[in-house]
Amino acid sequence: MTFWIIALLICVGLAWMLVRTLLIGQDDTGDAPAENPDMQIYRDQMAELERDLARGTLAEDEAERARAEIARRILAADKEVAAATSGPGARINQITIALIGFVLVAGTGGLYRVLGAPGYQDMPLNARIEAAAEFYATRPSQAEVEASLPPYAQPDNIDPTYLELVERLRDAVAENPEDPRGLDLLAQSEGNLRNFVAAARLKERAVAAKGAEATVSDYADLGDMLVLAAGGYVSPEAEEALMTALRTDPTNGPGRYYIGLMQAQIGRPDIAFGIWQDLLAQSTPDLPWYGAIRAQISDVAALAGIRYTLPPETALPEADMPGPDAADIEAAEDMTDADREQMIFGMVERLAERLSTEGGTPEEWARLINALVVVRQPDRAAAIWQEAQTVFADSEDALKMIDQAAREAGLGE
Repeated sequence: MTFWIIALLICVGLAWMLVRTLLIGQDDTGDAPAENPDMQIYRDQMAELERDLARGTLAEDEAERARAEIARRILAADKEVAAATSGPGARINQITIALIGFVLVAGTGGLYRVLGAPGYQDMPLNARIEAAAEFYATRPSQAEVEASLPPYAQPDNIDPTYLELVERLRDAVAENPEDPRGLDLLAQSEGNLRNFVAAARLKERAVAAKGAEATVSDYADLGDMLVLAAGGYVSPEAEEALMTALRTDPTNGPGRYYIGLMQAQIGRPDIAFGIWQDLLAQSTPDLPWYGAIRAQISDVAALAGIRYTLPPETALPEADMPGPDAADIEAAEDMTDADREQMIFGMVERLAERLSTEGGTPEEWARLINALVVVRQPDRAAAIWQEAQTVFADSEDALKMIDQAAREAGLGE
């Protein structure tokens, strides 16, 4: 009720200020209608007439005729004032005043109906915090959210060769269902096919199979897959996996991003903003959460009541393109063919491992695809190419670079 009283008083105040500027026939204070300037002249003439009559310089009959003429002029001037304040111009102003009042009241109410929350009770800060805490404690589980989503439909543009590899991997995992490496590979493959629910179940099995040997990356990847399986919602199960990663490594980027997202989802944009602001300041554009934070942090700041200006995008660091140095090349000249091939395989594997755990630039992904073809692993190169479509789905330039590398390596033929 307090809100409506304040809103009504503001509308009335604004309407009154506008009406005062439109009222015709008032003086500067708006207390009385402005009179015809000739009226003062007529009053002076009447006073002079009485003085002449008192001095005896004017006969009574002449004074009576002068009075009648001055009175006639006063009446005519008064009619002019009345016409100015009640004629068509006055009626126009009355209509204008009515329209101003209607627009202020009805327009304000209409805007509030569209942009506000009619019928919603005032919610002080403490009440909002309590509501967020209640929602956090009672929010839907992973299974409930997954059950509410549409069933999985495989994308149409999947390379048949890649599908064949995934089918073979599925068969291998079915034969050895407790192999963590196989479960991890199949989880990643199902994720590449956007079958996120299956990927999450496989990653859960992989983490369980590893037990105490599960790493920070394992739990962060599990949280990521659970969020994707829930359509972007951070469930209690996803939070648990992410917090497990953060308890070991508080700097883990995916964990910090998703915990910030969870805070925004439960109604604590203030906490989400603090997490994301710090993470953004410590991140570079090549990291997967960098663009997501920049796209959302301004809205989160506004919801938290924080004035925030998005900082300029930081420059992408020079790509770290590991490869053989001069010493490696000199040593390779004295190697046998088998040793030289083994050295090349080692460098390719190190690059592949780093990209799978830490991520990398589009140039590095393109180089890995080309290197795998060179070492006669085209099927694996095709799988990496497909994985890159997901990793760089939001960057058209990166996808063009990687697709060109794949075609040059013969994968597009």
